[in-house]
Amino acid sequence: MKKFLILLAIPLLTQCGGGGFGGTSVTKSPTVLNVSGWDPKETQRGGAKYSQYDVSALRSNGGVALIARSAKGPLLDDKFGDFIKSADRQGMMIGAYHFVTMDQDPVLQADNFINRVKSVGAAKGLSGKRLLLVGDFDTKSSPDRLVKFITRVHDRTGVYPVTYLENSDGLRSSLRNATPQQKAIIRHSPYWLALYGPGGTERTMSRQGALTPDGLTELYGVWNTWSMWQYGGVTWGNGRSDSKHYSTSSWRSPRYFGNLAMPMERNVFKGDFKDLAVFWHRHSITL
Repeated sequence: MKKFLILLAIPLLTQCGGGGFGGTSVTKSPTVLNVSGWDPKETQRGGAKYSQYDVSALRSNGGVALIARSAKGPLLDDKFGDFIKSADRQGMMIGAYHFVTMDQDPVLQADNFINRVKSVGAAKGLSGKRLLLVGDFDTKSSPDRLVKFITRVHDRTGVYPVTYLENSDGLRSSLRNATPQQKAIIRHSPYWLALYGPGGTERTMSRQGALTPDGLTELYGVWNTWSMWQYGGVTWGNGRSDSKHYSTSSWRSPRYFGNLAMPMERNVFKGDFKDLAVFWHRHSITL
């Protein structure tokens, strides 16, 4: 908890101009970054750089927490341990996400996730550190698969993991139609949403007006609110990484994070630094 108190005293650097939904200001709320073995992306301009061995540029630009991919189904992410070790060295909160693929039982994947983060944490000298747990679900996932993964993680650790979802028509439909019992379990797992454009993924969304994080939460019909919003993402095409931006007439996400030389995925936490510290502790395990 001492680390959290130190973070509260460090001012967050402004990354974007204006903008805020549901009482959350993108400029004033804590910045959470997520990475995988695909990071860092290629250098696209002059500026600061980072690697899995040194994330000081992420910290100096205002990042207070880093969530790294542990694995995608059975495929382990070989940069995971180095990323969380480097983030901890910079005084950042650390987290891990497991991409829950459709080719394996979600209970098995939950077991593999917990086993991996504990073994990597010990190997990297992070014993005693707190690590946030996240399940990242395939867009073809069903409520039953979410429930099985969430329940197994909770049974193993006593902690409900965070749920990350892409803005998917299929996911919205399946979760809206989940049973009350399934929704009650999923609701224990905080919602981390991905929304890169105010029109969502459907043309009908744009005709209804700008889709906000609050509006997307309502469309899922599970959660009463969201906890983290991935407003800046990265795609790959034509041999180059390209940033995805949330953009309205009042606010547009910048292409880059601070003075970084390459694009990366960015998130805002709904709350202040004290809220983030409590949230992190509640949904994390001790390595």
